[in-house]
Amino acid sequence: MRKRGAPMSRRGEILEKVDAMPALPASASEVLALIDDTDCGIGEIIEVIRADAALTAELLRLANSSYFAGPRKVGDLRGAGVLMGKSKLRQLVLACAVFPLARQPVQGYGLSGGALLEHSLAVAIGTEEAARMKDRDVASHAFTAGLLHDLGKIVLGTFIEIGAGPMLALSAEKGIPFDQAEREVLGIDHAEAGAALLDKWNFPEALVAAARWHHAPETLEPPDFVTDCVHVCDMISIESGLGAGVDGLNYVPSASTLERLGMTSDAIERLACAMLTDLKRMKSDLDENAERD
Repeated sequence: MRKRGAPMSRRGEILEKVDAMPALPASASEVLALIDDTDCGIGEIIEVIRADAALTAELLRLANSSYFAGPRKVGDLRGAGVLMGKSKLRQLVLACAVFPLARQPVQGYGLSGGALLEHSLAVAIGTEEAARMKDRDVASHAFTAGLLHDLGKIVLGTFIEIGAGPMLALSAEKGIPFDQAEREVLGIDHAEAGAALLDKWNFPEALVAAARWHHAPETLEPPDFVTDCVHVCDMISIESGLGAGVDGLNYVPSASTLERLGMTSDAIERLACAMLTDLKRMKSDLDENAERD
């Protein structure tokens, strides 16, 4: 029996609305399926992309950013496909599919238009950089895991129009992290809501797990290296003022994750510097390519 004065959980209602949310654009879904098909060549994939003018334009903008292409520039989709290969092409297509959502203001979390996208790109860049710093092979899903980790804020703050006020009040009253306050007020937090959306979109389990546990990576057994990196880079980004909405610094870094990654204060500072430098360069390239178009 629910205690008098206790908040009514909205978990079931929220998950129902997640299930009713639109699917990825059909062209993006088709391209991702072709990329995952080992019998499908780059040429066939490029032809499907070319049929969607908006996807083509966005993909070429990203492909010509120095982060992905380096000093080389590509003038057409075939050149981008050959230069990038299937793995990078998959990252670009997913980014293009998510960008329109992440560019929107997220009213419930007090994020202006583009703020969530900037935060997500910073975490995506940082996740890859953290793997390099630890001399680990960069998993093909590292960038994408960082890019998608906070989609749950769009689910709760935009599509379901939940405001952060009650969670902020509870967080301050009890001295608990914001995600814990979300769970106490709503019966679900933005991490689980985002994971539910990625699962609905049939994304790989590694991406679903990174979104689900990016605030509590110590929960995963065995630990997951990419999820650990997403957690650390999420904290760095927020502390740097990128994507720090009304929930701001109301989160707690995982001490066990920092220890597991060997993230000393010097290492965090180097990682933060690399993240912000690469983010600035990518944003500059994207703006420049957009103006050229």
